[in-house]
Amino acid sequence: MDKATMGGLALTIVACVFVITHGGPLSAFWDPHGLIIILGGTFGSLGVNYPMEHLGQTVKVVRKVFTSKLEAPVNIVKRITEYASQARRDGVLALESQLDKEPDPFLKRGLQLVVDGQDVDAIEELLQTDMDQMKKRHEMAKEVFSQGAALSPAMGLLATLIALVQMLGAMDDPSSIGPKMAMALVGTFYGAYLANAVYMPIAGKLSVRSAEEILIKKLQLEGIRQIASGTNPRNVEAQLLAFLAPKARVSQFS
Repeated sequence: MDKATMGGLALTIVACVFVITHGGPLSAFWDPHGLIIILGGTFGSLGVNYPMEHLGQTVKVVRKVFTSKLEAPVNIVKRITEYASQARRDGVLALESQLDKEPDPFLKRGLQLVVDGQDVDAIEELLQTDMDQMKKRHEMAKEVFSQGAALSPAMGLLATLIALVQMLGAMDDPSSIGPKMAMALVGTFYGAYLANAVYMPIAGKLSVRSAEEILIKKLQLEGIRQIASGTNPRNVEAQLLAFLAPKARVSQFS
């Protein structure tokens, strides 16, 4: 699990609970009917706005927010450099024996294209298309959560308006007006909390994860292109290390 994501979500909950319990009972902020309107209304509106397959893809992509399984780029550079050395020494066909050992599907596919003798430009075009489609999936997931952040406060206001209408229809008991007014405002709180503490941060984390994954795939694409071109392994490594932050650049040849 991603510690920053889980810790951030937990911290927002703890902060809200701490402030609420120091001003009154926590039960005053529990309104299941308002929660049903906000969650049901938000998800229902998203269902109207997006095809079901897009929402299904979003569920798959959002896992990246809570899990961080990306391999360290410096390890990928090391592995690609070793592939380049083997291809330079024994020919690209020697890489076929390494395909089953390669854990990254994108890099494995690129190496397979090299082994198959595909033209460098053709390899680059195929892999670039793969990257573009991945980027579109990530952008769609981000858009869904950004839209959820926009809808949630509106649904919170809707829950508040419904509660106010019900309150105004039962004003025969003046002593109940205060508690009902307070409960009516809870819907607005739910909507604002979900938008600003859940949906928007998840959309932001998806952008970060997408940028990290695209960087790795660009690095892999450049490595595959260099191997297919028969570039010297030292130059391959130098080209790939340029993708990394200076502190992360560790050369095998130094």
